[in-house]
Amino acid sequence: MTSASSAFVLPDAITATTAAAIPMNYATTWFALHDRAKLEPGEWLLVTGAAGGTGTAAIQLGLATGARIVAVAGGETKAALARDLGADVVIDHHVDADWVDAVREATGGGVDVAYDPVGGDTFHQVRRCMAWDGRLLVIGFVAGIPDAPMNHVLLKNYSIVGVHWGASIMRDPDSLGRQMTEILALAETGAVDPPLYPPYPFDDAAQALQDLADRKTYGKVVVEVPAQ
Repeated sequence: MTSASSAFVLPDAITATTAAAIPMNYATTWFALHDRAKLEPGEWLLVTGAAGGTGTAAIQLGLATGARIVAVAGGETKAALARDLGADVVIDHHVDADWVDAVREATGGGVDVAYDPVGGDTFHQVRRCMAWDGRLLVIGFVAGIPDAPMNHVLLKNYSIVGVHWGASIMRDPDSLGRQMTEILALAETGAVDPPLYPPYPFDDAAQALQDLADRKTYGKVVVEVPAQ
């Protein structure tokens, strides 16, 4: 059972499988880029974990806003996905493990907004990529929770911005409707089109979770429920 405020009419062109890939990743990312970072057209957006579910959402929603995208992903398959999605600069961290200089060079000194669902050591590379007055979005910590050196934040005059979408919905329930209206409108134009890892049958749901944990997947992982 769900509330009426959490139900939305899908555009005819969107399948149920694709629809399952939209709400959490894209609404989280909409909240991050628009409500928290106030991303503007022409700004540089750095996306780590760029081939994952939230990362691909960040690329698409960033491009829809008119931002320029630097995508960091691991391995040629994932880098190719970020490239296919339209990222302006793609860095394969398996090839270039210390990619800070590459980001600075590509962006003319640093990025305006960073979208980091990875955390850990990656966070410290991200913070070194920040431009003056930048906004570093903390999305998650799949690689561990880092410590942030406050002297660096002060010297570079950037902000570290928390993104807790779930809590924000509880405090402002109407925001979900606003977010989904914008996202589904973009889906109708094709600007939002979640890349899907080959869907798993329901009986393989445990394997899907394991593959996700092992970082074997890309895009959004979906488990299909058999028709009754």
